Amino acid sequence: MNTPVWLDAGLWGLLAGSALVVGAAIAWFVPVPRSVVASIMAFGAGVLISALAFDLVDEAEATGGLGPTLLGFLVGATAYVGANLVLARRGARHRKRSEDQQATEDDHPGSGSAIAVGALLDGVPESVVLGLSLLGGGGVGVPVLAAIFISNLPEGLSSAAGMKRAGRSARFVFTTWGGIALASGIAGMLGCLLLRDASPEGVAVITALAAGAILTMIADTMIPEAFERTHLYVGLIAAVGFALAFALERG
Repeated sequence: MNTPVWLDAGLWGLLAGSALVVGAAIAWFVPVPRSVVASIMAFGAGVLISALAFDLVDEAEATGGLGPTLLGFLVGATAYVGANLVLARRGARHRKRSEDQQATEDDHPGSGSAIAVGALLDGVPESVVLGLSLLGGGGVGVPVLAAIFISNLPEGLSSAAGMKRAGRSARFVFTTWGGIALASGIAGMLGCLLLRDASPEGVAVITALAAGAILTMIADTMIPEAFERTHLYVGLIAAVGFALAFALERG
């Protein structure tokens, strides 16, 4: 018996989000060198950029036209920056950093909640895209799923390492990332349920909106963390990730 499409979307979103928990567990229990964390982050950034270019934005333009795609993309980027500015003032500016940049609760009361909300802001657009990818009836977009999973792993790893160094408890870390994984599943399900009857232009706007938010997140949080330790190699590592994701998409 086939499962409903919306349930499939929720399960795929949960799977992609679970990479955050896996990354957090590695960071919490294994002393991973920061140069390795940064290298994985750079690779994940390249993978995501490839998926954005060749799966999300390109497909949105083909589905709904250039105008709706550009509108959604720029709105998504602007909305992410606006929300991020609010969260930054509450102590979540460096939520994905593995060093000592993350605010502690003593230094910035309420920063723990802001970090959790920021993690949700980073993760939900990706899962909405997964839900949308199932609407055409061809199954989940494997390149997009792989890109999100691969990028989520170092995100969870880096952020959890920073949380640990800031003195946050294991309960906080794993509750945060477990909650984000669950929210990713719900976002994937809602993306499929709420937009299944949307017009092609509407789907294009939402897909591009998510893409704009994801690209802004990459530039704002992933690349700075990757550059922190890999410096001159970050471009090459990101390029390798981009090339492998592109090969997967075309293969």
